[in-house]
Amino acid sequence: MFDGYDSCSEDSSSSSSSEDSEDEVPSMPASLPIIKNNGQVYTYPDGKAGMATCEMCGMVGVRDAFYSKTKRFCSVSCSRSYSSNSKKASILARLQGKPPTKKAKVLQKQPLMAKLAAYAQYQANQQNQAKSKSMVPVESFDWGQYICSNNLVGAPVSCFKHVPMGMCWGDIAEGMRVEVINSDTNLSTKVYWVAGIVKLAGFKALLRYEGFDNDSSKDFWCNLCIPEVHPVGWCASSVKPLVPPKSIHHKYSNWKAFLVKRLTGAKTLPPDFATKVHENMQYPFKKLMRVEVVDKAHLCRTRVALVEQVIGGRLRLVYEESQDGTDDFWCHMYSPLIHSIGWSRSIGHRFKRSGECRSLNGFCGEWFKDGMKLEAIDPLNLSAICVATVRKVLADGYLMIGIDGSEAADGSDWFCYHSTSPSIFPVGFCEINNIELTPPRGYTKLPFKWFDYLREMGSIAAPVKLFNKEVPNHGFRKGMKLEAVDLMEPRLVCVATVTRIVHRLLRIHFDGWEDEYDQWVDCESPDLYPVGWCQLTGYQLQPPATQTAREAPPNVSKQKKKTAQYKGQKKSECNLFNLSSSLSPLTEH
Repeated sequence: MFDGYDSCSEDSSSSSSSEDSEDEVPSMPASLPIIKNNGQVYTYPDGKAGMATCEMCGMVGVRDAFYSKTKRFCSVSCSRSYSSNSKKASILARLQGKPPTKKAKVLQKQPLMAKLAAYAQYQANQQNQAKSKSMVPVESFDWGQYICSNNLVGAPVSCFKHVPMGMCWGDIAEGMRVEVINSDTNLSTKVYWVAGIVKLAGFKALLRYEGFDNDSSKDFWCNLCIPEVHPVGWCASSVKPLVPPKSIHHKYSNWKAFLVKRLTGAKTLPPDFATKVHENMQYPFKKLMRVEVVDKAHLCRTRVALVEQVIGGRLRLVYEESQDGTDDFWCHMYSPLIHSIGWSRSIGHRFKRSGECRSLNGFCGEWFKDGMKLEAIDPLNLSAICVATVRKVLADGYLMIGIDGSEAADGSDWFCYHSTSPSIFPVGFCEINNIELTPPRGYTKLPFKWFDYLREMGSIAAPVKLFNKEVPNHGFRKGMKLEAVDLMEPRLVCVATVTRIVHRLLRIHFDGWEDEYDQWVDCESPDLYPVGWCQLTGYQLQPPATQTAREAPPNVSKQKKKTAQYKGQKKSECNLFNLSSSLSPLTEH
């Protein structure tokens, strides 16, 4: 009944799966065909027979998700566009006295023209909504002053594998030299000088011009990934002038000899650094691509959405059924909330199609069972780890999880986690790691004891060996600064701090706000970014809240005030899906 967290070393085999329900499909064969869908590779129980290709735009997807009786089109818009274009081709042919040819039909299938025609009105609506959906305007935030005045430390870029240069930051460290624009000059032309890295904080570096020695009066912060930063030697190869700053111009008569002496044996940026930065900022997602994502109004299912905007790998998605483009949300392209078309059908997840929620029961796994208890991050309150239950076992290791005591009667707030997700934990995890466990709502026998609760509920704990216990060498340390998505209002990226580390779990605090708005996220979450990421990608950074901003008038609730400037509601129907960083990344893009 109780498989405590300290039993992770046991060697017994995992629990067998529960018996299939009447509406579940038969077990999938051991060897399944591999299907490629929009760059995604996965197995599909029906093999190629279950796939279809849109005759309008060429999109490949699951046949059951296609439109028309013959399943010839991936969407209603493609079906209408094809019909309209075919009629135009036929009319043109008749005017020319010719029958419509196959070539004429093929020419009408070109994806770009089809999409432009189908979404012309959609684009017009989007332009009208541009102002209302833009980032909250705030004054420019100075990371450098914030870090220096408080003697803070920024998390290294190497901690964030999903960001530009995250995998190739290399040996960039304090003491390295670069060539940058010389702003300490009276010359009217642009000139450069050598500077050394005094301090690093994410993408940003505190630089000091060579020759100032211990004088910090002209120190300045700079993002190392911007085009104005170059490796030593760039000026010589590009025939650009190296001119010493006017403040120290008098110190040496032979600056060339000075530089040769100072730079001998010094490290600089790799010669291809700028090229790598550019390559790392190319993203595979493009506007109007179709994806499957969690339905924010019903956690238990997914819906189709269109990519409307891509900034630094973050996507603004609009549900396909949204008429005016206002039903949108943000998530990173590596978020486990986003999947290729057909994903839900392949694992037996619920999928909303043509205005109805259809339950597709998948193949049950062989280890977790319906009704098993565990601990999980609450997707409606990311600061809490709660008593939870496995409500349904899907295919490919996916689980539907419900939070005990607060579940909807119809299960619409169940959330889909993978068995390897770092956001689910075995019974006893919180107690072992001195984390407050949130008991079921309405449970009166406090303090909460797992053994008593399991006995009362007639339940068993999910075996410890089924959980992901891998802890990568992530590099995060308590107190490090970073930029983090407010997952309860995921369009916002905010100044934040790592306040606690438990294995691979990070406690993220939003600077200037109360601890109740903290979030538990995984160390490999795609919703965490280094200092300077917003500046590099052009995304709006939300600064720390001030005392004035936190204080609301007596007749205005703190939550309402907070929503207006910074954060979303703690538990709101419109924020149900926003747990993108609390799940393990499962879909490669």
